[in-house]
Amino acid sequence: MAEDAGSRIEVANLLSLGEDLVGVLLGSKDGEALAQACDGARMLRSACCSESGDLELQVKVYVVNTAVSDELDNLDRQRASIEERKDAVKKKEKDMLKAHKQNLCAILSFLSDIVDKNRKKLDKFEFEKTMSPVEIGDKLWKMM
Repeated sequence: MAEDAGSRIEVANLLSLGEDLVGVLLGSKDGEALAQACDGARMLRSACCSESGDLELQVKVYVVNTAVSDELDNLDRQRASIEERKDAVKKKEKDMLKAHKQNLCAILSFLSDIVDKNRKKLDKFEFEKTMSPVEIGDKLWKMM
């Protein structure tokens, strides 16, 4: 019986709560407030969806801009590396040309020494045209 009494109190409380809820829902002011709250919730949801779409677009633009920026940085590093290599190649070519010119100058000075020696010999080998070939041959043998 005690259990029936406890159940009756709970059922009575539940019925009282239900009646209060029906009264609240039937009240015109509460219904209007609920409708306004629903309208406000719909407007908030719409604003959130719109802002979410804008933020998604901004994130996509940011990702694309970041990728482009990274690619530009990479290309700048490659360009700098290529310019350094081109400068190194130009310097090496310049050094090789300088060495080639130095070798050529050394060879030319050596050749000019040879030419000078040959000129002296030519000067020594010059004979008068009035001499006979036998006399010229004798002088040549004496020079050697």
